[in-house]
Amino acid sequence: MASNREFFNRRLHSLLGVIPVGVFLIQHLVVNQFATKSPEAFNKAAQFMENLPFRYFLEIFVIALPLLFHAIYGVYIAFTARNNVSRYGFFRNWMFYLQRITGIIALIFIVWHVWETRLAHAIHGTEVNFNMMANILADPFMFWFYIVGVIATVFHFSNGLWSFFVSWGITITPRSQLIMTYATLLIFLALSYVSISTIIAFAS
Repeated sequence: MASNREFFNRRLHSLLGVIPVGVFLIQHLVVNQFATKSPEAFNKAAQFMENLPFRYFLEIFVIALPLLFHAIYGVYIAFTARNNVSRYGFFRNWMFYLQRITGIIALIFIVWHVWETRLAHAIHGTEVNFNMMANILADPFMFWFYIVGVIATVFHFSNGLWSFFVSWGITITPRSQLIMTYATLLIFLALSYVSISTIIAFAS
């Protein structure tokens, strides 16, 4: 019975990491990318997101609760899981190790980012706009904190896609898993470029 519950929790953890959390991550990065065009373009995109119908419902039930479960169970996995060299080999076990490390870094970063932006807006009425992010990233420590945090988050999502496709039986053969390795690497590089260029745009 306990093994069935753990199997279900791991599947749910994997699914929520892609849908909806991963989808939201991509959407969030795309909206932030408007900062590379101009402050006005970012502010317009941010305002559009602020005025979405049922925004609070979406933030709580589609983003916050799935992210909370994924984070809590992910911490459990990070501190209890063991590498499986006999099954996956040296490279994939290193990816699994980095998945755990970047998961912890991503969690710390996301909690801080939500506190600095969403909760600051809710508690103090601070407007979420280009100037808010520019002021945050004007601090060199925060600039590099965001660089490390975003790259860790993007890696955790991209590499997590590989595990998702395997655990859900989509990529079964070694060839399909190799193709997925290259695909997730391209996703990581693309999202890293989008993320870093956005941070530089805010800090410029």
